[in-house]
Amino acid sequence: MTTKGGAVLSAAWNWATLGTAVVAAITAVELLRRVLNSRLIGERWALAGPVVRRCTWPGFATAVVATANAVYTPDMSVASTQNLIRQMFTLLLIGCVTWLVIQAAYAVTDVVLDRLTRVEGERNRRARRIRTQITLVRRVSAAVVVLVALGAMLFTFPQVRALGAGLLASAGIAGVVAGVAAQSTLGNLLAGLQLAFSDALRLDDVVVVEDEWGRIEELTLTYVALRLWDERRLILPVSYFTANPFENWTRHESRILGSVYLRVDWAVPVEELRAELYRALRDNPLWDQKDWTLQVTDVTPGGLVELRALMSAADSASAWDLRCDIREHLVRFVREKYPESLPRLRVDRV
Repeated sequence: MTTKGGAVLSAAWNWATLGTAVVAAITAVELLRRVLNSRLIGERWALAGPVVRRCTWPGFATAVVATANAVYTPDMSVASTQNLIRQMFTLLLIGCVTWLVIQAAYAVTDVVLDRLTRVEGERNRRARRIRTQITLVRRVSAAVVVLVALGAMLFTFPQVRALGAGLLASAGIAGVVAGVAAQSTLGNLLAGLQLAFSDALRLDDVVVVEDEWGRIEELTLTYVALRLWDERRLILPVSYFTANPFENWTRHESRILGSVYLRVDWAVPVEELRAELYRALRDNPLWDQKDWTLQVTDVTPGGLVELRALMSAADSASAWDLRCDIREHLVRFVREKYPESLPRLRVDRV
């Protein structure tokens, strides 16, 4: 009876110690979270916000599992139970640490990506290239960390450690078989890395693919998401861009030329319209103060004159809005000032 009562008291003491330690670990992480989330730290340290946002739950999980693994003392009289609990704690600890490491790495890169997103003007192209490369590298790094963690979990089992030499010996054959089975996936992975580090394609690049105009919204190791002008999404495998031609309007710089076409009557005063275009561009903040022109580019079979107004902008989004503003302004100018120049169809009676 004394032995049994002592065992019960010992077990109760162990559980009480474990509970107290876990509560203390949770309290410590919560205090750290509150400190990082305070205005004083948040204003002085740019990394504080992303760390709190990404690492709070992984931090809680890691603190709880690490504390339980360090404090809990299993019943030494039952060897199988002891081994099972230790194994479980080890697996959970590897998983939580992996989760925390990945989220911490993402928090650090979030700060860099956020700063690069705000870069405009001449440095925008370089910023987009770095954003693309960082995004892909951190995904590859996360995949590598997960694979290493899975390997560490497997090697906690004695049976797997005993088979380690055999597994290493057969790794070459297994790699060949896996490569053949996943040829398409591996091709996309390599194509994604090639696009990112050859600078052929970047996030926010303006491209024309399959006669569709859009902007690169997401570039992963397996697919590219293209946001079209009407907010549709065109999803293409990464290998498409290495095997097929496509137009990249922002390949060398983010600055692009926009065009506006008008089809009007022969009576239109081109010089007055050219002067009005320049006045409208000067008053529009979207114009980068560099290139502009208005030219008569064609005469249509219907008897109309085609005018093309060219203008430059700092990036594709500004160019699109600038084109819309100028088109609206020129249409209103012709309608109000020169209504006789509006398009009309002439028919000769025989």
